[in-house]
Amino acid sequence: MKSAKAKRTRNNVIVHIILAILAAIWVFPIFWVILTSFRAEKGSYVSTFFPRSYTLDNYKKLFTDTTILNFPKMFMNTLIIAVFSCILSTFFVLSVAYCLSRLRFKFRKPYMNMAMVLGLFPGFMSMVAVYFILKAVGLTEGSLIRVALILCYSGGTALGFQIAKGFFDTMPIAIDEAAMIDGCTRWQIFTKITLPLSKPIVIYTVLTSFIAPWVDFIFAKVICRANADQYTVAIGLWKMLEKEYIDNWYTCFAAGAVLVSIPIAILFLRMQKYYVNGLSGGVKG
Repeated sequence: MKSAKAKRTRNNVIVHIILAILAAIWVFPIFWVILTSFRAEKGSYVSTFFPRSYTLDNYKKLFTDTTILNFPKMFMNTLIIAVFSCILSTFFVLSVAYCLSRLRFKFRKPYMNMAMVLGLFPGFMSMVAVYFILKAVGLTEGSLIRVALILCYSGGTALGFQIAKGFFDTMPIAIDEAAMIDGCTRWQIFTKITLPLSKPIVIYTVLTSFIAPWVDFIFAKVICRANADQYTVAIGLWKMLEKEYIDNWYTCFAAGAVLVSIPIAILFLRMQKYYVNGLSGGVKG
């Protein structure tokens, strides 16, 4: 009895030590980026790993020096694109997931199989074709680039319906049947009954739909090209590391990385409980 307890205690200690080491390895790069964002020495090539002195000038420069890289403009572009993409993507994903969960129609299973196969291929494989389609309809110049990016990010999101469908499958269908007996339409059932009862998966879908355009680089770079006034923060941070800018903007890059991560971190921390519940509901389905 005592030996079994001692063995269990020893195993727990070993596991906790390993987890602590892994946590330190994961957190250390983040800690280093935060320190670098306050570093007073400019340039990417310095003799010390940690900063020798600290300053807030890097953060000030991001918002005051807009002659070369307009970070506030990039931030607002990204925020607008992310918000509208989030709204459309959430509607598409939840609508498709509800239809596939509750309705029975002729091509239901072929569609789900097709979506699963298409999900095996990375989205950027189609970026060249998508660009020429957008160019053909005149969405690759000026402020219409934002519209193009919103369409790119939200257009194919319905293929990622699996988790939301799994959550809807766990809800008793008797609720829908009772509502239909009372005279509700499918739209009323979806908006007034199903969605209020599906807060976890709604929040999970909102989070994932917001993060995708917020951090994307490939599609934004292909569609924006040289239109600097339409750049997103991902492109702006990448430009800061190019050879003509890296000496003056390297520490600002670290500051920008910290600022970009703050909204996502706040959302995850505040919605973590619902985020986990949404995933567990999808797994159960």
